[in-house]
Amino acid sequence: MTLDLASIRAAYPALRDGYAYLDGAAGTQVPESVISAIAGAYEGGIGNVGGAFPASDRSGAIVEDARRAVADLVGGDPRGVVLGPNMTTLTYRFSYALSRTWRPGDEIVLSRLDHDANVRPWVQAAERAGATVRWAEVDLPAGDLPAEQYDALLGDRTRLVAVTAASNILGTMPDVAAITKRAHDAGALTYVDGVHATPHTPIDVSALGADFYATSAYKWSGPHIGTVVAAPSLLETVQPDKLASSTTEVPERFETGTAPFADLAGVTAAVDHLAGLDSGATGTRRQRILASMTAVEAHEQAELAHLLDGLAALPGVRLIGAPRRRTATVYFTVDGHTPRAVAEHLASRRVNVWNGHNYAWELTAALGIRDQGGAVRAGLVHYNDRSDVERLLAAVSELR
Repeated sequence: MTLDLASIRAAYPALRDGYAYLDGAAGTQVPESVISAIAGAYEGGIGNVGGAFPASDRSGAIVEDARRAVADLVGGDPRGVVLGPNMTTLTYRFSYALSRTWRPGDEIVLSRLDHDANVRPWVQAAERAGATVRWAEVDLPAGDLPAEQYDALLGDRTRLVAVTAASNILGTMPDVAAITKRAHDAGALTYVDGVHATPHTPIDVSALGADFYATSAYKWSGPHIGTVVAAPSLLETVQPDKLASSTTEVPERFETGTAPFADLAGVTAAVDHLAGLDSGATGTRRQRILASMTAVEAHEQAELAHLLDGLAALPGVRLIGAPRRRTATVYFTVDGHTPRAVAEHLASRRVNVWNGHNYAWELTAALGIRDQGGAVRAGLVHYNDRSDVERLLAAVSELR
């Protein structure tokens, strides 16, 4: 299983501008097939769903296609795919709905490793309900999240465990299955943030033990759409706020307002694109996705090793975190330069990276760098190649 990097890169119009796009952790570029799918939806005519005319039927088909595509991507049930504007908005929606049943003395368990989108909605929901927040801590300086600590954090009043499948700054991939098993043994639900993990590795929500799995299409070459995947039977037990006139069916009852139908056509195209990354993969779309994402992970890990070795060899560069298993994401500082100054220098060399806390609010505080500008983040995705890595290393070396 290998990737044809030349063909893959040629599919992305944005890559023709000569920049090294190492900002994938904040959002990927999109291939021509996704752009065409979105434009094609508009060109073909769309209308709101439920109408007695063909354009309405086309919109309904687009929505159902998107649900099936997301289900294939993560191993879920299309009937349990909730679509929305982004992961943060959907997580707030679920935090309101799930916390309706929480009572004073109930507990939830969060992690300091997580993006704030999988922290603050739950903290605020707990405050409203009078529930207690308990924290899983990150093992520093490595950046791992030991699953064993959950034995002391969980109890018979635990209602929810929220945890990330991958840190968006350190790349740490904790043992989510071990954490969720402990949560389920305690009778708690699990909400897994898969936004940063999904672009980098094959995903199976059942194997992860995720009752709710959140991901964002713009992190895997799609448009700005978020989704939460759960078992339809579980969604039936959750009552969100909704309009009196809107449907009570799942997953639709979690989806407020009119959907961005053309963007949803882009979601399906993005999943099809991922399924075709390994040109030798065969079988169902789900099988081709698993093969392609396995090849993606191998490719990214090889480039990550080269990037880590290169940065470690540069005097004055400090790598932050060394987790045992990680996505192709690095977080670093350069002596004598603020993270913003480093990012600006790299941009002048046509290399795109991010700087700051990147919404890893709790983790950057634990690292002691949140109020000092955080650090520089470079993230590799499947369309990055060795030349991108070499350009970053050359640009950073100029700052020594």
